[in-house]
Amino acid sequence: MMTEKKNNTALKILTGVLAVALLALGIYTIKFYNEEKENKAILTKEKAVIEDELNDLIVKYDEAIDENEIMDQNLVDARARIDRLLDSVKDNEANIVLISRYRREIGNLKAEKERLFRVVDSLNRQNQMMSQTLDSTNVVLEERTKLSDSLQTTNQDLANKVDRASQLKITSLRGEGVIVRNSGKLIVNDRTRRIDQIRACFTISANDLAGPGERNMYVQVYNPDNELVGDQIVVQHEGGPMVYSASSKVYYENNELDVCILSNTAEDKLKEGTYKVYVYAEANLLGTASFNLR
Repeated sequence: MMTEKKNNTALKILTGVLAVALLALGIYTIKFYNEEKENKAILTKEKAVIEDELNDLIVKYDEAIDENEIMDQNLVDARARIDRLLDSVKDNEANIVLISRYRREIGNLKAEKERLFRVVDSLNRQNQMMSQTLDSTNVVLEERTKLSDSLQTTNQDLANKVDRASQLKITSLRGEGVIVRNSGKLIVNDRTRRIDQIRACFTISANDLAGPGERNMYVQVYNPDNELVGDQIVVQHEGGPMVYSASSKVYYENNELDVCILSNTAEDKLKEGTYKVYVYAEANLLGTASFNLR
């Protein structure tokens, strides 16, 4: 009986001890959970701060890269390292070991930034001094260039005027239909059903500036439907091919020269209305005229 009473007492004591132990464990567990939660929040906040610092460094490097060309590659390499570190921070869960490592690396990156930016500033100052020296030199060169350009422009203007003055000019341009007799005599006629050829006549003006010699003269004749009348002669010029109705070689001796060029006709191209005649020396248009056939 006595033994049973002692056992009950011991059981009660053991139960009390276990209850106290469980209570203490519960209190410790809650405290540990709260501390862990608080530590995680602090580490998460620290991770966000680190990301902000890295993004700020990237912005500063981007500005420096835009403004400086001399150190571009060094700045770009440093910025690339910051990008890689930022990716690592975003990809990894925050913990004390990583946060400490990131802090050390940010410190190294900031120190490198200060060093690079000092070098860039020094180079920029040197460039400024060189630019000032070059500016004064450029002012002198610019004045000389302006004078040279002015002389070249004057010379070019004179050359253009001489070139224009040396080109052939024509007067008294006329177009007309003609009948060709068996004797070779040409009779002017304005009836489409009777004419055999179209004649373009003009006078090349006297010009001492034009070099004497053989000249290729060309004629284009267009009917009222804007169709080319003639032999469709294709000639390659420097600016490309041109198609003419007829051509003739003349020998020019700087004096007035009367010229007539005959264009063949085809019955289907002869129509009543207004015709246009264009005269060329090589590819240069010298004059145009119009005439009517009925």
